[in-house]
Amino acid sequence: MTPPDDASEDRPEDAVAIESAPQDADGEEKTKEPLTLTLKVEEPSVCERRVVVTIPRADIDRYLDRAFDEVMPKAQVRGFRIGKAPVGLVRKQFKEDVSERVKSELLMDSMTQISDDLKFSAISEPDFDFEAIDIPDSGDMTFEFTIEVRPEFELPEYKGIQLSKPTRDFTEADVDQHLKSVLSRFATLASKDGPVAEGDFVTCNVKFRHEGKLVSEIEDESICVRPKLSFPDGEIDNFGEVMQGAVKGDKRTAEVEVGADAANESLRGKKVEAEIEVLEVETSTLPELDSEFLDKIGGFEDEKALREVLRGEMERQLTYHQNRELRDQISKLLTESADWTLPPELLKRQAAREMERALIELQSSGFDEGDVQRHMNEIQRNIMDSTRRALKEHFILERIAEEETIDATEADFNLQIELLARQQNESPRSVRAKLEKRGGFDTLRNHIVEGKVLAMIQEQAKFTETAYEPRPTNTESIPHAIAGRASNEAIPAAKYDDSSREGANELK
Repeated sequence: MTPPDDASEDRPEDAVAIESAPQDADGEEKTKEPLTLTLKVEEPSVCERRVVVTIPRADIDRYLDRAFDEVMPKAQVRGFRIGKAPVGLVRKQFKEDVSERVKSELLMDSMTQISDDLKFSAISEPDFDFEAIDIPDSGDMTFEFTIEVRPEFELPEYKGIQLSKPTRDFTEADVDQHLKSVLSRFATLASKDGPVAEGDFVTCNVKFRHEGKLVSEIEDESICVRPKLSFPDGEIDNFGEVMQGAVKGDKRTAEVEVGADAANESLRGKKVEAEIEVLEVETSTLPELDSEFLDKIGGFEDEKALREVLRGEMERQLTYHQNRELRDQISKLLTESADWTLPPELLKRQAAREMERALIELQSSGFDEGDVQRHMNEIQRNIMDSTRRALKEHFILERIAEEETIDATEADFNLQIELLARQQNESPRSVRAKLEKRGGFDTLRNHIVEGKVLAMIQEQAKFTETAYEPRPTNTESIPHAIAGRASNEAIPAAKYDDSSREGANELK
C-alpha cells in the first residue's frame, strides 16, 4: 500500500523501494517471457565449456521498462510528490540502482535458461566476474563464463566382465600375527641405554634441508623404527638401516626424494636431506593377556573371545583389500577408453574429496590409526594420478548409476555413519555433525552410490580366485609433509580426536 503524501517526511529523499519480482493481481509471481539469447559455446576441454552470451537490446529495454514501471509510483524525487516526478527525471535519478537490479535479473534468468537449453551436466558453478559486467547504454549486452561439465561418452560394457578376486582362509598363525600388531597399541615403553634396534621407539628431532636451506622440521616425535618411514610427500626407504645402532645424542642423516604431487611445487622431484637427532631410545613391552587386560580393552571373557573379534577385523580388512583390487580392475576396464584431459583446477579441488573418500573407506573397514595413516600417506604421495583415475571412474560409475536407477537411501547413510562411529568410538550423532561441518555428505553419498554400482557389477561378473598375501608391516607413517603444505590444502585427519584416544584403544 502507498503511504500518504505526508509520510514522505520519514523517508530519505530521492529513494524508492525496488521489489524483487513483478506480481499479478492475485499476488502470484508472473511468468517471465523468455529471453532471446544468442549463445556461442566453445569446448576448451572435454570437461569445460566457455559460453559467450548475447542478450538483445529489445530484451534489455523490456526488463528496464518493467523495472521503471514498478519504480514510478513510489519514486521520491526532490520537489515532487511521491510518484509524480517526470519519467525522464526518474530514469536519470534511479538509473544506477535500477540498472544494477536489472543486470542481476538478466544474468539470473539467462543462466536459468541456458541450463535448461544446453545439453550438458554442470559439475561446478559458472565462473564469471559479476562486477565486470555492465548494461550498455545502447546495443546488445554480452558476457561470458566458463563452467565445468561432466564429459559426454558412450558407456563401456560393464555386465559379465572377467575379474580375479583375492581370497584367503585365515589361519591361527595369521591371527597370532594380527594379535601381536594389536597388542603393540597397548605396549609400555621403557628407556633403553643400548643402541637402537628394529621395533624400538626413538624420540627425535628431524630437520629437512634442501641445498642447505631448512625446508621443514619435526620436534619431539616418537617414531617406531621400521625398515621404512613414510610421509605424505616422500619416504625414507632405508630408515631402519640408517637408525640401526644409534644411541641417545646421535645424529643420523638420510636422503628422501620429494614426491611429484607435493604442495611445494619448487621441491617436487628434488632430493632433501633429513637430519635425525636422537633424543631418547625406548624399547616396548607387550602386555600380558590376563583377565584384567582383556576386560580393559573390550570386556572379553578370555583370549578366545578376543581372537574371534580379531578374526572378524581381519575379514573386514580382507574385504577392503578385495574391494580395492576389484575396484582397480573394474576401473581399468571401464576407463581404458576414457582418454579425456581433465582441467588441472578440477583435479586440485577434487583431490581433497579423494582423500576424504579414502579416509571413509579405511575407517569403516576396521583399520587402526597407524594403518589408516600408512594408506593415507601412500595415496597422498600420488594424489594427482589417483584423483585423475578416480574422477574418470566416478563419471562412469555415476552414469551407470543413472542407467540402473541406483542412489543412496537414508538407510545407506545411517549404516555408513554407524560403521564410522563404531570404528572411531564416537556416537553416530557426533560423526554426523562432523560430516555436516566439513561438507562430507556429498563425499559419503558418492562413496555409497559408487559402492552399490561396483557391487552390482561384481554380482554380474565372472570370477577367478587368486591368493591374497597380507602386506608386511614394515613401514612407519607420520602425517608431516616434508616439503611443507599449502596454506589452503585441507587433508582429512587420519587420527582420532584427543578426546577419544582412550576409547580408540578399545576393541569392538
